[in-house]
Amino acid sequence: MRISKAAEADIGELSVMLGEIEAYYGGDAAPADAEQIRRALFGERPAATVLLARDGDSVLGLASYSYLWPAAGADTSLYLKELYVRESARRRGVARALMAELRHAAAAAGCSRIEWTADSDNPAALAFYKALGVEPKDGKIFYRSAL
Repeated sequence: MRISKAAEADIGELSVMLGEIEAYYGGDAAPADAEQIRRALFGERPAATVLLARDGDSVLGLASYSYLWPAAGADTSLYLKELYVRESARRRGVARALMAELRHAAAAAGCSRIEWTADSDNPAALAFYKALGVEPKDGKIFYRSAL
């Protein structure tokens, strides 16, 4: 398995995977709009970076992240927005390898920490993060406002 940053050539695969993620959360499994992906990841002002875990030509999973400032004081943090492993690749160390690569990316960027959220009704994700030795943080409530 190798992990690398997604490139424009991966837009088709990312489109399909975003549909898989939507289906996982109970939504429509239709592929995501390729032009939206292009603008978000490879446009003038990229909104995120995506790491892809591959086995040969097969994409096994992804991690999407961006940077937040301020984190603590004037520090920067890496914010993991999405960690997804295809069903056929689960329990093979893909998520752990993606998390390790995120730690390298955060350290290389001078971040003081990695932050993320997890759905409280996703026991597999919660168990995975606990197995990494990371405990949930109390004291924050997540908000979302549609535009």
